[in-house]
Formats: sequence, C-alpha cells, structure tokens
Amino acid sequence: MILINLLPHREVARKRRRESFQAVMLLSAIAGLLIAGAIYLWFQTMIENQQARNGFIASETAILDKQIKEIANIEEEITALRARQKAVEDLQADRNLPVHMLNELVLQVPDGVYLTSLAQTDQVVTLKGMAQSNERVSELLRNLSDNTPWFSKPQLGEIVTANVSLSARDQRRVPSFTLSFHLARSAEAKKAADAAGSARKK
Repeated sequence: MILINLLPHREVARKRRRESFQAVMLLSAIAGLLIAGAIYLWFQTMIENQQARNGFIASETAILDKQIKEIANIEEEITALRARQKAVEDLQADRNLPVHMLNELVLQVPDGVYLTSLAQTDQVVTLKGMAQSNERVSELLRNLSDNTPWFSKPQLGEIVTANVSLSARDQRRVPSFTLSFHLARSAEAKKAADAAGSARKK
C-alpha cells in the first residue's frame, strides 16, 4: 500500500529549522551575556584590587611624608644643637682671649708708644694712641703683623699730629694714631703657632 503525505512537510521542516535557529541564537545570546558578565565582574574585581593597592600606597606615602617631615625637624634640631655646641666650645676656648690679647700687646707695643684707648668688635680690635715718632708707629704695625700668632692684618686708620703737654711750659707735637687688627681665636692662634714652629724646624 502506498502512503502519500499530503501535509505541508516543507513548511514543517522550515518551521523546525527556524525554531532551532532561534533556540541557538537565544542560547548564544545567553552565553554571550554570561561571558560579558563574567568579564565585567573580572575587570571590576581587578579595578577594586588596584584601587585597594592605590589606597594602601597613598596611606603609606602619607606616613612616609610625615616621617620625612619629622626627620627634617630632627635635622634642624641637630643643626641648632651643633651651632650651640660650637658657640659654647668657642666661648670656652676664648674665655682667656682678653688675657692673651693684653699680654701680647704688652710684648708687641714698642718703647715710645702708649695707648689711650682699646675697643673690640667681634674679632677686630681698634687701638688709639700716641708715639714719639712715625717710625714707632711703623714698628708697632710690623710687630702686630709678624711677631705674634694672636694678631693679624693690622691696618693704620689715621695718623695726625697732636699736642701733648709734658708740663705747664713743655708742650710737644707727636703723632696720634688709630689702627685696627684682627684678633685670632685660640684655635687659630694655636694653628698659626704650630705652622710657624714647623717652618722653623725646616
């Protein structure tokens, strides 16, 4: 017996293919959404991790900045303490400086010269006095320059003629001078004395 299919089989096959295609497309869309969601979540996790790292680095940087400021303050305090220590050491080393200065002046001022005033500003000493002649003033300058490690750089400020009354009837005209020189600190004088001693030995 011959069976004849009178149903529209092409239409049924086409419908079946269309439904399977739609199912495949739907599954593909769902799979794509799942993949996209997974990628999004992965990137979101990476971003959160990186933000956490950035926050940690920022907090550590803030701590380091604070420590750097503290170190800078400590260095300033150390510098100030060293300056104070040096000032105290200089004061201790120079406490006998006036004695050395007066002792050296007694040795270096030649006969025929007498001093009328003495003033000191920092390490510069200014002398005023009178002499029997200009040659005595020159000798004083040479002595201050060459004969002692305590004095250096003598400079004659001025020299003028002044009247000196030796008695009611005896008046003389003598040179009146002003000069200045540098007073060495104890450490400088010691170093200069050692250098001079070494030069003499050679």
